[in-house]
Amino acid sequence: MSKKLLSLFGLKWNPFSPDVPTEALIIGPRIESFCWRVENLAREGGFALVTGTPGIGKSVALRLLVERLGAIREIKIGVMSQPHTNVSDFYRELGDLFGVQLSPHNRWAGAKVLRERWQGHIDASLARPVLVVDEAQDMTTKVLTEMRHLSSSRLDSHMLLTTILAGDQRIVEKFRGDDLLPLASRMRVRLNLDRATPDELEQCLRHCMTKAGATKLMTTELVTTLCEHAAGNYRTLMTMAGDLLSNGAEREVKQLDEKLFFDTYTPTTATEPAKKPAPSASKRR
Repeated sequence: MSKKLLSLFGLKWNPFSPDVPTEALIIGPRIESFCWRVENLAREGGFALVTGTPGIGKSVALRLLVERLGAIREIKIGVMSQPHTNVSDFYRELGDLFGVQLSPHNRWAGAKVLRERWQGHIDASLARPVLVVDEAQDMTTKVLTEMRHLSSSRLDSHMLLTTILAGDQRIVEKFRGDDLLPLASRMRVRLNLDRATPDELEQCLRHCMTKAGATKLMTTELVTTLCEHAAGNYRTLMTMAGDLLSNGAEREVKQLDEKLFFDTYTPTTATEPAKKPAPSASKRR
């Protein structure tokens, strides 16, 4: 959104954009508890799992977690960008994330070098490196299994890595398969995100507007209407709010209100042309 449009409403940034600053993200009690538990998990190593339907806040939870862990100097964090790749590319990305030269064609040597690097970090900092994987439902069974074997040593009694996976219901279904049951059983910290209540949606919406510098961007009635129509989904809420912001800027309104909502989302029916009357029987003759 252009500076001109932002200045129209007195905004520092678009409060409904996916790339808002971390300070604009609201930390609920469950996410706060999850971050605290993962922070402690990083001292011992192991796996954590975030699940939930699309748009419910998994990626936001990971952003908040990475921000919190990043403030701890002794923790090294790697965020995987290509979860859907094969085993060779998985090793390539791990090497890039943790500063190790790897040969994907020699997995034994690659695993050895990575584990030595992680152990060296543990010895120096007493904290495990952290690997964060969003959209983990796209990871193949082979890569997930490789990750499990790579993350521990000494007959699985010594963890070398803290791994946080986030995905939708498909990762839960994968973990029910025989090949991934060993990994599913190792999830020490879990966060399952459910549909948000209208009150939770309203709190999030108001928090975003306040942080962006426009607490009165929307009328109270519009806030209530949006939260009732978002079906408990944060992404749906922000998408609708973003549409209204764009339409409001186009019309140069002073405040977003319910009228704008109904103008935007009420379907319009095209007026059909009037049908010509059928000719009378006398005219047909």
